[in-house]
This record gives sequence, C-alpha cells and structure tokens, in this order.
Amino acid sequence: VPAQEDASTEEAAAAAEPAESRSPASPGAPSEGPSAGSPELPDPTQVRRSGRGDRITADDLREFLGAQEQPLSPASRRAAREHATDLASVTPTGPGGRVLKEDVLAAAAEPPMSPRVMPIPASGVEAPAEATPPAPAAGEPAPRPGVPESPGDAGGQSAANAGATPETQADPSPPRVRRVPMSRLRRRLAERLKEAQNTAAMLTTYNEVDMSAVMELRKASGQSFEQRHGVRLGLMSFFVKASVSALRAVPEVNAEIDGTDIVYKDFYDIGVAVHSERGLVVPVVRDADRKGFADIERDIRSFAERANSGGLAADELEGGTFTVSNGGVYGSLMSSPILNPPQSGILGLHRIQERPVAHDGKVVVRPMMYLALSYDHRIVDGKGAVTFLVHLRDLLQQPAVLALDT
Repeated sequence: VPAQEDASTEEAAAAAEPAESRSPASPGAPSEGPSAGSPELPDPTQVRRSGRGDRITADDLREFLGAQEQPLSPASRRAAREHATDLASVTPTGPGGRVLKEDVLAAAAEPPMSPRVMPIPASGVEAPAEATPPAPAAGEPAPRPGVPESPGDAGGQSAANAGATPETQADPSPPRVRRVPMSRLRRRLAERLKEAQNTAAMLTTYNEVDMSAVMELRKASGQSFEQRHGVRLGLMSFFVKASVSALRAVPEVNAEIDGTDIVYKDFYDIGVAVHSERGLVVPVVRDADRKGFADIERDIRSFAERANSGGLAADELEGGTFTVSNGGVYGSLMSSPILNPPQSGILGLHRIQERPVAHDGKVVVRPMMYLALSYDHRIVDGKGAVTFLVHLRDLLQQPAVLALDT
C-alpha cells in the first residue's frame, strides 16, 4: 500500500478520535467538551471502516461527513443565498428530511428573533455596573421587570403614548357602523320582492312616449278641472287610465299563475306605489276602469296623505292586479321595476326630459319619458309586452281618447 494512503488513513483516524483523548488547543480553554462555536466532531463508531486492519480511510470519512449535511435542492441553495437565510434555522419538510425551496422562503419570511443579551463576565473581570441594578433600599418594593420606575423613563408608558394627544385619548372616533332592526313593513317588502325574483321569469321591455299632448291638456284644462272637482289634475290618473285600456288589449298582463292554471281577471285594481317615511307601500285603486280622472286623483292624494301617518288599512294594500310605479318624481331616467307578486306586470314611469327627436322630417325638442314594463315571461310573451307599451304610448300621445272613454 502506498505511503500516501497510510498517511491519509492516519489523518482520518486522528480526526475521528474522541475529543477527550486529545489535548486542548490552548492552555486557557476548557478541558471538557468542544469549545463554543467549534464544529461538532463525528462519532467514530458511526464511520464505515474500509481500510486495512479495520481502519477508517479518507473516503470513509468524506462519505460520513457528506451524509450529515442537510440535503438541499439547487433551488433551495439559490433561495438561501438570495435571502441570506441561515440553513440551520430552516425546518425541512421534504421527503427524507430534504430542505425545499418553500422551507427556505418560509424561514426568510419569519421576523428575526431579538437576541437576549446576558452579560457573562470573564474570569477575574467584574461586570459593568449597569448590568446589575442596585438592590432596593429596606422598605421599598422591588421594581417589576418591564415596568418603568417613573413616567419619564425611556421605553415606558409615556413613550408608548407619545403620539397620542389629549383630544384623541378623551374623544375616541365614533363607531362607523350602526345596526338597526328592520321594520315589519321593510321585512315584508323584502320578502315579497325576493319572492318575485325566485318564482317569476321576470323580463323588462322599454319604450318612450312624447308627453307634449298630456302636458298641453293639463295646462289648458288643469285650472278648470280643479275648480270643478276640488282636486288637482296630475299625471298619475293619465297612466292609470291608459294602463286599464292596455290591460284590456293584452289580458295576460292582468293575469296570474295559480299552480298549473292561469287566472285571468276581468276587473282592474291598479296598485300605485307611494313612498312614505316607513317605506314603500302600494295602495290599490279599486275598479279603476269604472272611475274617472277626478276619482282616481282623489284616491291617490288620500293614499299619499295617509301613507306617512300610518292611516292606510291593510285591505287597501292587498289584491291589486297591476302596479304603476313612478320613479320619475325622484329623478330616475330609466330603471327596471320588480314585480309585485302574484301580479304579472308592473309599469315603471320616469323623469320627463326634453330631448331632440325627429318629427315630420325635422328635429324638434319634445318632453320625452322612458316607459318600462317588467312582466312574468311565464305568462306574457315578448310580443304581448311590446304591444302593451305601444298601446299605452299611443293613448298618452292622444289623451283626448282617454277623456272620451271616461
């Protein structure tokens, strides 16, 4: 065997000897165990001996030391370099104790722990006076750790409240959320609206109407109408009367579904949506087909007055066959009203707005309004819905026809 191999074998054996059998590195170092910070030496009983005479070769030692290292993937090593992560602080989660890239990133994301400074004086050297607090005098309580001795101590409570002003301490910000129970009316309204969405195949179609003729008629006859009937001539009576005529032309809009049957109604109880302080209510104008403009206007005015005072009776809010809702009084330009179940149609009115339109080959400015009809597509087809709105539009653009029918 070459002398070089014997020399390597002897060096390996010397490196594998227990620490107790070797002399200390310096006279001042402790004689028991490895010094602090020195690498842990391998246990020679765990090293394979493949040399002659059951000796440990250099290859045996390299194999043993290599097996003690944490198995790392290239991605893990690269991540450790990029994030300057100590691999000793990484907890491996891979198979066979393998350190994964995710383990390195998780260790890098953890905030560093603040080291505790524990002054240990060297042999024969006294610790600084600041390291040991003076003992309290007789009769004085010992200071508690972490509690400042006076309000001016650095790091104490005064430092924690340094950014707080007396105003912010005495007057905290008001809560940003208020929880208010729903009223019984609001709960019932929410239930009915959700019922309409869950049961009906709701769809909306739109059209627009030139309100010039209605506004001219009100301007010309409004004063005399009020003198004769004692009530102002509003817009809603025109839409209620026009709706009755359109319902006669398209009777399925005035029907409802009951189980597997369609119930057609030959009476016209028109609900008129009225806003109140308690919420939206829909009182019903009974037998609107038998009433004139003045009677309808009286009913609507009475509904509006009693809605805020809670004077509407329960039977006045039930049994309608069709509903008219006027969002235009609040400035709505276009919307899709929700059905009032079990009804199959609801008419949405909107703000009257002057817009340029083509008339007899010329561009003119007219007071226009968008109309919206939401309907139950299970009963009403698209053709019926469009026919309803066109019929309504034509009547409103020739309001004298409505007056003659009264």
